Amino acid sequence: MQKIVVINPNSTLAVTEAIDRAMEPLRSAGGPAIECDTLAEGPPGIESDEHIAGVIVPLLQWAERRQDADAIVIACFSDPGLAELRAQSNKPVLGISECAMLTALSLGGKFGILSILPQSVPRHLRYIRALGLEARCAGDLPIGFGVTELEAEPGVFSRLAEVGRSLRDDKGAEVLILGCAGMADYRKRLEDETGLPVVEPSQAAASTDLRACRKSPAASSPRPRSIHAPASGGICRRAASIHDEPVAVRPARRYQRPINQKHVPSENTIRKASDA
Repeated sequence: MQKIVVINPNSTLAVTEAIDRAMEPLRSAGGPAIECDTLAEGPPGIESDEHIAGVIVPLLQWAERRQDADAIVIACFSDPGLAELRAQSNKPVLGISECAMLTALSLGGKFGILSILPQSVPRHLRYIRALGLEARCAGDLPIGFGVTELEAEPGVFSRLAEVGRSLRDDKGAEVLILGCAGMADYRKRLEDETGLPVVEPSQAAASTDLRACRKSPAASSPRPRSIHAPASGGICRRAASIHDEPVAVRPARRYQRPINQKHVPSENTIRKASDA
């Protein structure tokens, strides 16, 4: 059986457990196994550029030990070590931030990101520009809670709801993205509260890895170094729920006449014009 391993680059087990719950609707009998792991060498939360730089080498070492993985998901919204791990591995390696944004493109015109802390926002915006998606980003707003506070603090959801409404009403967001893997348990409640599709990034990345694994049934076969989630597919609002099955979203096709093709009127059109 093939195996997708989702690695939480921080050392907080509660975050890994939240990610694991988000993976449950993606697991199926006979399908690839989805395992969630924790980087013991990581900080309690990845909240700065220094934290990101500090987990790259441990991530590479972890990947060397996890030769049983057929595909890897880096479950941190900063996508730490994504380029380095792709360069080292011949397996699909996905970052949850990249996949979440590409999934959001299929669900609405503009997406809004709910970040943890103010210092996260400039880093996210740099990444959005690097991906060429700044025109599709309505905004990125912090909720003011750190990674380790996301589970225990009673005010987390009310703040998520407040920021989600602000992104919707003030920024024009049509899709919301949870800007930290530790927010996974709040996805469905936030969707119900705001009435907008909410993308849980770890689900978006794991769904893409599932498609990659199904296309390559032999566990020992070579993997491409870089797999990107297609903009035409994603997890739809009703199916991205922690409790629901994911389904692909396929936008309606639009007919476009080729640039060099001239419109030729039919005989009926010509006859009606001459009669007039």
